[in-house]
Amino acid sequence: MEPAGRSQAARDRVPRIDPYGFERPEDFDYAAYEEYFSTYLVILTRRAIKWSKLLKGSSSVQKSMTVKRYIRKGVPLEHRARVWMGVSGAQAQMDRNPGYYHRLLQGERNDSLEEAIRTDMNRTFPDNVKFRKSADPCLQKTLYNVLLAYGHHNQGVGYCQGMNFIAGYLILITKNEEESFWLLDALVGRILPDYYSPAMLGLKTDQEVLGELVRTKLPAVAALMDGHGVLWTLVVSRWFICLFVDILPVETVLRIWDCLFNEGSKIIFRVALTLIKQHQAFILEATSLADICEKFKEITKGSFVSECHTFMQKIFSEPGSLSMNTIARLRESCRAKLLAQG
Repeated sequence: MEPAGRSQAARDRVPRIDPYGFERPEDFDYAAYEEYFSTYLVILTRRAIKWSKLLKGSSSVQKSMTVKRYIRKGVPLEHRARVWMGVSGAQAQMDRNPGYYHRLLQGERNDSLEEAIRTDMNRTFPDNVKFRKSADPCLQKTLYNVLLAYGHHNQGVGYCQGMNFIAGYLILITKNEEESFWLLDALVGRILPDYYSPAMLGLKTDQEVLGELVRTKLPAVAALMDGHGVLWTLVVSRWFICLFVDILPVETVLRIWDCLFNEGSKIIFRVALTLIKQHQAFILEATSLADICEKFKEITKGSFVSECHTFMQKIFSEPGSLSMNTIARLRESCRAKLLAQG
């Protein structure tokens, strides 16, 4: 069959809306997706059988070397919420605080918090049919509740742009308001150090940490950035703030989050380093600041990121060793530098 015919045939077979409610973009490569997914489906089926055996008879998921190995190879959608809740500590928090989420929703009104959240509602996943006002049920109300409760729970953070995308994904996976709240708490309160506070010191620190890791592991890219005076925040801030939501394909983001909930924030650096290393030659072709910014947008597209299983194997091999000790040490020096700059 001619490529055009094959593409049309694939377009006829593959639903225009993905399993999570997102409309596929206009330039979506249906033929490539179908070809990849036919092999990925075999892997998913095999993993699902193994996960069912692992979880049989146990009420919660505890961290272990086996669980870590299984998670790196992907969590089947039907087990994802339960696994995330278990390994992140969110389930334990929820069990220790019965009724707390609902009490937060009935708490004192905060007009500025409510207004900030409401402003972002229509901007959250306009390409997802489940978040449209016409949807029944419309997930905007659920999203509003989760963000409002979190703003009351963590008043030092309140609400920050970017949290809407993260909470939105949590709702799509858990289909449960209270679980989404506790997973958001695990991310914002424990896994991502100080990303969303007003000063965003943790976020700024981690962008600098990435810069230092690139300087060590990919010095030519660091030299290019320095030569053009490009700050890392200019090209990667959304990677960190949105945890790759709306940047990488949905399935790839979910596979990254599987590991993020279990292994912590170093996973973000593994993903970022893999994207940069894989496309190093392409990035090094840049001749201006605008060119560099454009290339950093381009490297988050294409088959390398959409073939999520291979991509996840790469994030654990490409960047080489990356311990939490190394990251903690770099965070300390980068934070001190930022504070000294005022």
